[in-house]
Amino acid sequence: MTAAAASGNNRRGIYILPSLFTTGGLFCGFYALIAAIQGRYEVAAWAIIIAAFFDMLDGRIARLLHAESAFGAEYDSLCDMVSFGIAPAVLVYMWALTPMNKLGWLAAFLIAACAALRLARFNVQVGTADKRYFQGLPTPATAGLIATAVLFHEERGFAPFNGLWFAVAVALALLMVSNVRFFSGKDVDLQRRRPFVALVMMLMFITFVMIDHSFTLFALMSLYVLHGPVVSVWQRQRAARFRIERRLHKGEGDGH
Repeated sequence: MTAAAASGNNRRGIYILPSLFTTGGLFCGFYALIAAIQGRYEVAAWAIIIAAFFDMLDGRIARLLHAESAFGAEYDSLCDMVSFGIAPAVLVYMWALTPMNKLGWLAAFLIAACAALRLARFNVQVGTADKRYFQGLPTPATAGLIATAVLFHEERGFAPFNGLWFAVAVALALLMVSNVRFFSGKDVDLQRRRPFVALVMMLMFITFVMIDHSFTLFALMSLYVLHGPVVSVWQRQRAARFRIERRLHKGEGDGH
């Protein structure tokens, strides 16, 4: 076999290890669908959370092994659509929106549709977007909020408020296709030295998870979802004040 032919075969191949983690996430997403349909909401929620861990690991492993490829990126998006688009939409519908009939499944469908739009936009912007931020709420965060909310309610025996979760579902869907920026964490270098307080905060987080995992995870996901709109409003207000101050200074300069 010639070197050119061997090179062509390598280009046509796929990287097995990252794809295995991606497939693991797909399996968890599909299992979450089955569990939600069967009424096993806690199991479905844990399956989505595990799928999120697989999704986090497959990309990092691909970058670590220099095994990134166009095939891997497309395969990851297709699997994410199942795990973080369809599965959470079905889960929130079966868990909280069924009594609302058509409004319920329309809200669930809005989550699935906006997840597809969010993933498509991410794919076409992957080479140009600022890696420090996500444009729109990431689909794993949407799925994570729904999954941790189910765990929080189910473990405490709380019944979900149908109207509230209808509003939450619509808000999550709209955030996914919005221009609101969310911190991505992709520029965090784990090999760099960090202040001692960072280790203390990690230990505190682990402690809280061990004491009350459902509340801690739900609170963490809620804070992440809320931080985007809050920071966006703050940045707009700061930009508006800056423009006003610049006009005032310009007016004072013209007066002299």
